[in-house]
Amino acid sequence: QVQLVESGGGLVQAGVSLRLSCVASGRTFSRYAMAWFRQLPDKEREFVVAINWNGGSTTVADSMKGRFTISRDNAKNTLYLQMNSLKPEDTGVYYCAADTTVGRSWNPARRSRYEYNYWGQGTQVTVSS
Repeated sequence: QVQLVESGGGLVQAGVSLRLSCVASGRTFSRYAMAWFRQLPDKEREFVVAINWNGGSTTVADSMKGRFTISRDNAKNTLYLQMNSLKPEDTGVYYCAADTTVGRSWNPARRSRYEYNYWGQGTQVTVSS
């Protein structure tokens, strides 16, 4: 079992930066890949960015390249999402997710929500214009 708790969301103005955190507990954090997804209003949950077990490899959705960066601190069991130059269209609920099914192997094509088997409760990000 893996428990994930996100934090760091809130109401911000367009153009600013925000960093989300996700603290994991349960299984050894350094043994699995992690990702961030988001769900915009009236939209399906979509992939944002993922990172492999040791932080050495990442993959990001094309629409968010250059603005969103993922990182992890395995000593702190914590995943981060750095979001820069936020836009009103980034408003939504952001979720961290764990993929414990493939161990330390890495496949940047694993971007489907159905490939991640543990989820946090989400944190709301609202960007005002």
